[in-house]
Amino acid sequence: MEINGYELKNRLMLAPMAGVTDSAFRRLCAHYGADYCVTEMVSAKAVCYGDKKTDSIARPAEGEQVAIQIFGSEPYYMAKAAEMLVKKYRPLAIDINMGCPVPKCVKSGEGSALMKDPELCRRIVAEVKDAIDLPVGVKMRTGFDDAHKNALTVAQAVENAGAAYVCLHGRTRAQMYSGSAERETLKLLKGSLAIPLIGNGDIRCAEDALSMLEETGCDAVAVGRGAMGRPWLFSEIAAALRGEPYAPPSDGEKRAAVVRHIKDAVAAKGAVVAVLELRKHLAWYSKGQYGSAELRGRINSIATEKDALAVAEELFCQG
Repeated sequence: MEINGYELKNRLMLAPMAGVTDSAFRRLCAHYGADYCVTEMVSAKAVCYGDKKTDSIARPAEGEQVAIQIFGSEPYYMAKAAEMLVKKYRPLAIDINMGCPVPKCVKSGEGSALMKDPELCRRIVAEVKDAIDLPVGVKMRTGFDDAHKNALTVAQAVENAGAAYVCLHGRTRAQMYSGSAERETLKLLKGSLAIPLIGNGDIRCAEDALSMLEETGCDAVAVGRGAMGRPWLFSEIAAALRGEPYAPPSDGEKRAAVVRHIKDAVAAKGAVVAVLELRKHLAWYSKGQYGSAELRGRINSIATEKDALAVAEELFCQG
């Protein structure tokens, strides 16, 4: 699978996650085999109005190959924001969010609420596509709720508008992140679309990725929450896809990865902001570790880079 001439050798995407997939985490996941990484979603209107915080979220790291995800509900602003971001950062692609389930987005008619209006979805993609000379992808869900599972209708609409790929999360908006992601809709879309299809939802191990590819025929797999605290999951999946034995990183290698994560985050955002955001990542890294409950208590109070690095040195140690 290729996007803008960039080959996804491992067929692995890091799914965009608000508050998670910043440049430090993306670079770590890419190191372990994520071929295609997407930024946290950025507001199209905020981009158009020159919001500095939004700009910092969209900005790729030096030398990073990344797609930028935008959200909104007005074709004009979506197209204008895409044009501005492409001119400034020249990403691999622009990814359009039609799947975010959080109430703030939905109440504004954005994210997964867009799926209620397939014609609006088509117009957004068409106008963004007309505004830029890069691929336009779409991230969506199976529908708004069980009574309105219209992913096929929306996918065909955005394909007709020029979308380069569709990434489908196998849940409705109503499900949020509960229950299990279904794959029947992925199969349906794969049999109906000419553009590449990326499957997303409940990929927590190599077996999950392999079974999704086999059952649905999708072209690639997107990993989201399964990678939180486990960026090396991508190397496990990549080895399985190649049919090769997997040698997991040692505890020392995992600690080194966490240290890199901390230092990259601090370099990108400054210690004050980065350390507060790193608390959740360190809590995810500590999950399942000996003494993790006590460690998480300390994580919640870290305030400096030194504090964060001290916690990192205690991770992945046997009791």
